[in-house]
Amino acid sequence: MKNSFDVIVVGAGHAGIEAALACARRGLSCAVFTISLDAVGNMPCNPSVGGSGKGHLVFELDALGGEMGYAADRVTMQSRTLNTGRGAAVRSKRVQADRAAYRLLMKHTLETQENLTLVQAEVTSVEVERTSGGRMRVCGVTCRPGGYMSARAVIISTGTYLGGLCHIGDIHTRSGPDGMLPAEGLTASLAELGVSLMRFKTGTPPRILRSTIDFSALELQPGEDCITPFSARTDAAELNSRESVPCHIAYTNERTHEIIRSSIDRSPLFSGVIHGTGPRYCPSIEDKVIRFADKTRHQLFVEPMGRDTEEIYLQGFSSSMPDDVQYKMLTSIRGFETAQIMRFAYAIEYDCVNPLELRHTLEFKNIAGLYGAGQFNGSSGYEEAAVQGFVAGVNAALKLLGRAPMILRRSDGYIGTLVDDLVTKGTNEPYRIMTSRSEYRLLHRQDNADERLSAIGHRIGLVSDERFAAVQQKYRLVDAECTRLEETHLAPSDALAAMLTAHGTAPTSSGVSLADLLRRPQITYADLAPFDPARPELPRVVTEQAEIRLKYAGYIQRQLRQVAEFTRLEERLLPQDLDYQEVSCLRLEARQKLSDIRPASLGQASRISGVSPADIATLMVYLESREGQE
Repeated sequence: MKNSFDVIVVGAGHAGIEAALACARRGLSCAVFTISLDAVGNMPCNPSVGGSGKGHLVFELDALGGEMGYAADRVTMQSRTLNTGRGAAVRSKRVQADRAAYRLLMKHTLETQENLTLVQAEVTSVEVERTSGGRMRVCGVTCRPGGYMSARAVIISTGTYLGGLCHIGDIHTRSGPDGMLPAEGLTASLAELGVSLMRFKTGTPPRILRSTIDFSALELQPGEDCITPFSARTDAAELNSRESVPCHIAYTNERTHEIIRSSIDRSPLFSGVIHGTGPRYCPSIEDKVIRFADKTRHQLFVEPMGRDTEEIYLQGFSSSMPDDVQYKMLTSIRGFETAQIMRFAYAIEYDCVNPLELRHTLEFKNIAGLYGAGQFNGSSGYEEAAVQGFVAGVNAALKLLGRAPMILRRSDGYIGTLVDDLVTKGTNEPYRIMTSRSEYRLLHRQDNADERLSAIGHRIGLVSDERFAAVQQKYRLVDAECTRLEETHLAPSDALAAMLTAHGTAPTSSGVSLADLLRRPQITYADLAPFDPARPELPRVVTEQAEIRLKYAGYIQRQLRQVAEFTRLEERLLPQDLDYQEVSCLRLEARQKLSDIRPASLGQASRISGVSPADIATLMVYLESREGQE
């Protein structure tokens, strides 16, 4: 095997996959090292892709030229759109994926990718050299087996393997997820380089043998009939032709809760054995029972692990309780009285970096050529990991190719929001994306991700000319249909009045445009069909976009004005050699935070905890006086 590459990726989970493919598809030689080839693209927790906020990430990743959405479409067992009763901004696609099929598909994708080498080996250290200015620059890694491998860039995407420690009651095992070997040596290597590390924790529920569950006692949760793919590369007709696999809903009860309360001293989470910080938005079942003592039940989602396996995933039942307690808890639930556990639930602690050490490109500030991605950066979830891997991979490739970096701003979408949150605000718990984190969520819908980001994907060379042209044509049709609806007017009529009254809105007494009727919340594009005989035959994705644009036009314009103000601050760059200690009138806390984080712009500085609007005003005055002296 060759021992010199342009880029080395450490880890082949969701972040590592996207990072490696982005580099290799840009023509760079890339090696991916993984502790186990059987863990490439593994889903150690729930075998699902998408969800609230997370679905937005997958659509954005696909628009930029990533792989996750296309792979998820190919192994979809069931698809649902969440929050359909709410506005378009928060609707999110979620699919139940075939875990084994996804893993094999992603492994084969890496194996067959030109310029990419996939190797089973453990990276034990990151090697650096000193530049003439004394700064550290990455030069390779040391592997076991394999020895030293040189590289111009290294991307660390170790997931939950780094210093992995699994807990099941009083059983504590040095392990990665699913009983895999942990990554043991790399933590010490990073610490020697001065990298600030944190200790986080996550967990997973038990897997149950399908035949031991009484599904007649559970609530059926069917999928949607008309599936919109994550990826523009997917054949929607073929996707919708597949048989959907049903999911179910179960509930804990007072007996379950009493079993947990009476055994809480045996939980390593509550006995003080676990020191890592867990995810606030995905707590263990024992944590939920203790924190929400007034609740008499908690909802659980009963979901298949694949089409060719009998394992069932019990989402919402994550635990680190001993095995005997897990059985008592499980069999107290209606429908699970005789359930058999195939894999016990466990908690896992792992090492990760303080993301404040990273730039928006996800390159380390103090080690040139070294990048972090995924759960290594303090995030949680497959989707968050994948988009960070893509950002790191793209920026490593662009830097080596001598091109400008890809920096996605908060105003660009959820990926930009996620990265900015991590590198500007940091995190003291596993970070999870949510629609509420975006200031511009009406602009950042999952349905218009291609409009927002395909041009960037095309610029960085990961969206083809043909695909980009198709996106442009789609939105030309949207523009034309919006114009036609604005210019087409209806005269008052009994039929129109009857339709409007039937939908709970007032009849019109004068002529009205189709666009104005469509702006009424009660009226849909389909409702207007009988009154619109000249309507052209258009794809559903086009008519949906036209309807959303017209219904939310006022709100969209308001957010566009907010983006313009945001952009003004983002474009006011801060000199990287600025000595904040010498800026008079800055508060002490602001000086410390600004010196530590070294924000790239006034916009980023304004989002740092501990930096006030008065501090930003002081910085603006200082910059103006400094520029006047130059």
